[in-house]
Amino acid sequence: MMSLVVLVFALGGCASAPTPATYRQETPVLDLRQYFSGTVDGWGYVKDRSGKVVRRMYVEIICTWNGNEGTLDESFKWSDGKTEKRIWKIRKDGDRYIGTAGDVVGDANGVASGNALQWNYVLRLPPEQGSYEVNMDDWMWLIDDKTLSNQTVMTKFGIKFAEINIFFRKR
Repeated sequence: MMSLVVLVFALGGCASAPTPATYRQETPVLDLRQYFSGTVDGWGYVKDRSGKVVRRMYVEIICTWNGNEGTLDESFKWSDGKTEKRIWKIRKDGDRYIGTAGDVVGDANGVASGNALQWNYVLRLPPEQGSYEVNMDDWMWLIDDKTLSNQTVMTKFGIKFAEINIFFRKR
C-alpha cells in the first residue's frame, strides 16, 4: 500500500502546469484586439484561500485600439458597494502582449496561443487591503466570439490566497 501512495505522489509531481502552447490548436483563436474592442461586460467573484466567495463584481470595459496599442478602461462595481477603476495600456508584439496599469508594478507580460492567453504581473493592492504587492497568474480562454472566461490566482511568497473568476460578454 505504501508503494502505491509513493507512486501516486511521484506521478503527481511529474505533471506540469499548462502553458499557453497547451492551447495552440484550440479555436476560436484569441486576439485581444478583436475581443476587447468596443464595450465588454464582466461578472465575477473572488474566493479566499479556503474557497469561500468573499466578493462579487460587475465590470464594464470600454476598449479602444490604434494598431497594436490599446486602452482597456475598466469600471468595477463590487457587491460591498465599492467602486474601482483601472486603465490598462496594452501593446501587442507578435503573440505577446505587454500591459501597464496604475496599480501594476512594472509590466504585465502576456502570451497568447490558440484560444488562450496567460498574463503574469505584480499587482499593488489598495491601502484598505494592506498595500501588499501580490503575484497574479491570469488566464483567459475565448469560448466563442462573444464569451471569454478569466481565472486569476493571486499569490504571495508562493502561497495562494485568492482566486478571481470573471465571465466576459462582448456587446
